[in-house]
Amino acid sequence: MENNAIKNRYDFVYLFDVKDGNPNGDPDQANLPRVDAENQEGLITDVCIKRKVRNYVQLKHQMSSPYDIFIRQGNILAPIIDKTEGNTAQSRQEKLCNKYYDIRTFGAVLSVGDKGAGTVRGPVQFTFSRSEDRIYQAEHSITRLCVTTEKEAKAQEKRENASTFGRKSTIPYALYRMHGFISAVDAQKTGFNDEDLNLLWEALLNAFEHDRAAARGEMNFRELFVFKHSNHLGNARSGELFDLVKISKKVDLPRNWSDYSVTPEEEIRKNLPKGVELITIL
Repeated sequence: MENNAIKNRYDFVYLFDVKDGNPNGDPDQANLPRVDAENQEGLITDVCIKRKVRNYVQLKHQMSSPYDIFIRQGNILAPIIDKTEGNTAQSRQEKLCNKYYDIRTFGAVLSVGDKGAGTVRGPVQFTFSRSEDRIYQAEHSITRLCVTTEKEAKAQEKRENASTFGRKSTIPYALYRMHGFISAVDAQKTGFNDEDLNLLWEALLNAFEHDRAAARGEMNFRELFVFKHSNHLGNARSGELFDLVKISKKVDLPRNWSDYSVTPEEEIRKNLPKGVELITIL
């Protein structure tokens, strides 16, 4: 199969917000919204956003090759790898990359099953998302009136209160920022191409549209700044590019996207290093 992998390196800044929801609960903290213990800034793991990308691709392409999804909930991976044809780990990697979008994109650990295929390093990497300000972990008491146990049924018969109490955690509002990196060098190894790249942007723009849940409240994409380098190694360090995207508060206690200001695209373009192009993804 001809390798039409991307030839340019990309770095990007991804902005999204949450209102009255829990975007990524921490199981070690009674499912409270994840937070940096030192400064109380909100955190969302990279795998949480990758899951939303996978879900969007799965919905759009209905698990058909070459856009099938390898990492699915409850999926047993060893038999899939064992059934992959190929005499060497490299040949099995190539077949798996050709079929599965998420392996081509994010990579995977394939050293399972009787015929392991090693580890694939994906060209696309996300950082943790971090809120621009400290978050407030609001906790709400909720009640359940439906009967689910024999004890509750007996209480209901006696006209006693059969309700139970629970807790729900939310963030009133937070703007999150995630950084991403796309390596053209690693793309050559997995075959990540321009069609895959465009699908990634599409998935990020629509990541929250088909992932609605009462627990997550309102989550919305806001901005995506993509820096395209003119070659595969890059023309500037990613940190220099990310620093060009500055976010400032208009009010002391932001409660909406409009309460922030972001560096205008024109200003970012004026300060771009030679060989780097800013692409606006809408």
